[in-house]
Amino acid sequence: MNNKREINIRYISRVEGQDSVLINVRDNTVESVLLNIFEPPRFFERFLIGRRFDEVHYVTSRICGICPIAHVVAALRAVENAIGVEVDEQTKTLRKLLAMSGIIQSHVLHVFFLAAPDYLGYPDAIAMANDYPEVVKKAFKLKKLANEISATIGGRAVHPVSASIGGFLSFPTEEKLMKLKNELIEARKDAEETVKLVARFSFSELIRKQEFVALSKPNEYAIYDGNLVSSEGLKVQEKDYRQYVEEHYFSHSNAKFSNLRNRSSFMVGPLARVNLNYNLLNDEAKRVAEEAGFRVPENNVFKATLARTIEVVHFIEESIKIISEIKIKEVKPTYSWKPGSGIALTEAPRGLLYHSYKIGKSGSVEEADIVTPTAHNAYNIENDIKTIVPKTLILKNEGETKKVCEMLVRAYDPCISCSVHFLNLNVEKDS
Repeated sequence: MNNKREINIRYISRVEGQDSVLINVRDNTVESVLLNIFEPPRFFERFLIGRRFDEVHYVTSRICGICPIAHVVAALRAVENAIGVEVDEQTKTLRKLLAMSGIIQSHVLHVFFLAAPDYLGYPDAIAMANDYPEVVKKAFKLKKLANEISATIGGRAVHPVSASIGGFLSFPTEEKLMKLKNELIEARKDAEETVKLVARFSFSELIRKQEFVALSKPNEYAIYDGNLVSSEGLKVQEKDYRQYVEEHYFSHSNAKFSNLRNRSSFMVGPLARVNLNYNLLNDEAKRVAEEAGFRVPENNVFKATLARTIEVVHFIEESIKIISEIKIKEVKPTYSWKPGSGIALTEAPRGLLYHSYKIGKSGSVEEADIVTPTAHNAYNIENDIKTIVPKTLILKNEGETKKVCEMLVRAYDPCISCSVHFLNLNVEKDS
């Protein structure tokens, strides 16, 4: 006997963007999942054509108001690789510190304001604040500190202006850095308590065999550069990215979907990074992870939220270390350049970010190619929904199925600005 019904979620709060999901189910078997990303394309790659190479990072930072720093760093590295510019160690270090502040900003926003209401039983963070004022105050304090680091290194907290081709246009004073260091030391406790809070969440379980992908380096927790590695043995240089990662257009989506060549979908982001690079976390991050019961490999996608809190502890400690050791030399960038092509892979808050540019003889961009973390994750989200829907429809009522699917998408923290994502869930059961 055929059983057909529809489950529509017309609006999902606490994610960034708009999309819908159409799930076809027959006899508790999911036949297809279509992640329909219907927001119009934004054409950043196209209107970069003709812009000067030293404008690219300013333009691409406008892709996203949540993670502009990641786009700045990726664009700078890709253009520098294209035109043959090498930067000094101080520049790399300051860029890493800037990138860490961007990840902390984004993670805190996600954990406290997008994910926590689900697990604490509230429709939104405003309602949650009435009963958990100290939690919300802690969130604002951590977010403010991350913003201050971004502004001190990057010139401002959103769309930084001081990072430039070949170096920095302005530099933080020792006084400002010491102030940040003291605030970071004070923030340790708040970060550790955040891990403990999230570790108490009652996570749904979605354990599916899948491939995790992230950057990796031998001696550091990679976010600035590194090899492309996976949990299934992939290890390639960033310049070979396009030989291994494919993108596909589908009629049901305005965004492209990614997979590894001759393989299936994959997951990028904090859970992938922690799984693949756990041994390179600093001691404080490992300690709080162990106390929270986090074990690698962790295949439950919902625990990406817990991975974010572990990364916050790690990046606070790394930021303290950098500020303690760095001795700023105020050297303005000077360089010669040549036309060429170059790519860069960096880690944005939500995962692997790819930028590629061809710079012509006039110094203008002739080709541009950008793949954001959510474009990497979209196909994997579809496959996760295929896995979890049959279980929830059998074990839970229809309302609970909707809620679990919403929380699943939120676990990826899909980005409105980078990949224009949002979710409406439409489940069709036909006989």
